[in-house]
Amino acid sequence: MQIRFWGVRGTIPVPGPDTLRVGGNTSCVEVRTADKQLIIIDAATGILQLGKALQQQANGRIVGSILISHTHWDHIQGLPFFTPIWGRTNRFVLLGQKRIGQRLEKILADQFIEPYLPFTYKALPADLIVKEVADGETLIIGDHTRVTVANMNHPGGCLGFRIESDGVVFTYCSDVGHYDDRFDPAVLTLAKNADLLLHDAHFGTMTERNERKDWGHSTWLEAAQVAIEANVGALALSHFSPDLTDDNVENILTQTKQIFPRTLIAREQLTVTLPLNDNFPEFQSR
Repeated sequence: MQIRFWGVRGTIPVPGPDTLRVGGNTSCVEVRTADKQLIIIDAATGILQLGKALQQQANGRIVGSILISHTHWDHIQGLPFFTPIWGRTNRFVLLGQKRIGQRLEKILADQFIEPYLPFTYKALPADLIVKEVADGETLIIGDHTRVTVANMNHPGGCLGFRIESDGVVFTYCSDVGHYDDRFDPAVLTLAKNADLLLHDAHFGTMTERNERKDWGHSTWLEAAQVAIEANVGALALSHFSPDLTDDNVENILTQTKQIFPRTLIAREQLTVTLPLNDNFPEFQSR
């Protein structure tokens, strides 16, 4: 299984000299499975560059699945500008949270209206199929890929994903706020024995986290502790606050490795192949 990070920030994009090494785009991850499936997780500004890469690589029709963890702006704001959805022969299945009284397709389509954009969702040429999934549901994508979803502790709800293919497991938990007395059990279930866990590391300190408990985010410390508890092979820190510079994030990595050595930063454009070995460059001292 191959994982490539295209957007690793939370809240809002932060392009500039202080974010060049880690990246300034918001959430998007590309997954390529052993059975040749394309899975995209979240569709914020990172999906723009992914779209360009897919267009360049394409030899005909582009087919894939787009998993939407939740519809906060920093997870869907790039979707209208994802160039493959403008290709008439392309096909994407968009999967997201089943909510009471709100249809996922309408939430996504409402981005594509005036006064926000000069084109509508219905005008998109690609074949787009929107499916709603429930907490705990397992889906089969392709021949041998299983995706299990679980609702995590985040305002309005947020899905975490466990992707299993050819004996390899990638877990994605981008937005989660753990409880004061325990870790979110949904995260531990999704992450159990995973080869790689991508975990929310929005806050640089526990003080920030405690001051903003209602934001539904975590610290690098909680990420490391979850990695130990769930017995994962490696940990990828992501969804960094827009206030954190590259230097701040590098310092967080150093601190996290003291607790969980097999930790990496989910840097934009970084590609990892699972399972990871001990020679992976991000595991080495900097």
